[in-house]
Amino acid sequence: PHHLLPQMWTNGINEASKIALLAWEQRTGIKLVQVNGQRRYGGPPPGWVGGPPPADTEVYIGKLPQDVYENTLIPLFESVGKLYEFRLMMTFSGLNRGFAYARYSSQEEAKKAISTFHHFQVRESCAIVVCWSTQKRELIVDGLAASVSQQELEAMLQMVTEGVLSVTLYTSPCQSQAKFAVLKYRSHKAAALAKKGLMEGNLLPGGARMRVNWLYPQLKQKLQLWEEELSSSWEHGDRSLAVPGPAALPPSPQNVMEHLNNLCWRHHLGPLRFVTECVQVNPDGWQLFWYQVMIQGYPVPITGFTWVSQDGQGQSEYEKAKAAAALHILQVLGESL
Repeated sequence: PHHLLPQMWTNGINEASKIALLAWEQRTGIKLVQVNGQRRYGGPPPGWVGGPPPADTEVYIGKLPQDVYENTLIPLFESVGKLYEFRLMMTFSGLNRGFAYARYSSQEEAKKAISTFHHFQVRESCAIVVCWSTQKRELIVDGLAASVSQQELEAMLQMVTEGVLSVTLYTSPCQSQAKFAVLKYRSHKAAALAKKGLMEGNLLPGGARMRVNWLYPQLKQKLQLWEEELSSSWEHGDRSLAVPGPAALPPSPQNVMEHLNNLCWRHHLGPLRFVTECVQVNPDGWQLFWYQVMIQGYPVPITGFTWVSQDGQGQSEYEKAKAAAALHILQVLGESL
């Protein structure tokens, strides 16, 4: 862990907001500690008396502008109750990842935060999402049979587990491979029992390859962002969420980047900044990458997912993901500009 230091950040990105954050830290005496891609306040905060608050006192905050920091967010969310902990997810460059978690001293305060700040505009045309944090009630099940349908999976889960609220089925990298699903349960206890039962009993179609894990917050956020963009970014043929298949990359990714840079120049847009992250690795070598691309002068970041594989051609998986992101951006800019 380390305390906030300006030299740790990438120079030239959002300097004014970073300086304001440092000044706020010095003025208030608040210490922010960054570790493992998140920056944390409290847990417990200074002056806290007693043990941690009860379960279900944490709220999820999404759709944050990436240049908003704790000097704005902590006073805002403290205005409705006492914060035990505030966690802001960060990128390597010092921008936030668009989401955070606020844990209050009581469920009543958390509920008030949701009713007060859900769809609250932190700035003009930037309405945030605030809801109960449910990451410990959701499971990701990988290795399901490729032939399983949404209805079949829902029926099986109702039979072998209790308290399931929703099932979202994702397609595999290609038709011959297995599917995976996100399961949401009524409570943490119900999800934990389901996880234990599914792991021990191997009760779902998929055989020995089936794996059951908690849906960690970063992947959850990325899936939510991508799901919102499906209608405009990808073609999909059924009501289940379909991850795009392996990208059919052109022979020369350099040509794609050159085409993209020329398009940005023609529309008076600034440079592009790519963020790529591997979020899933399959036993057969396919990797699921999330990407986000920020374009100076374009109103919102462009995000998506792509599957890539090792092919021995000397091109890294990250380079392939970047090329797939470039193709996506060409599609989006070509349609919207």
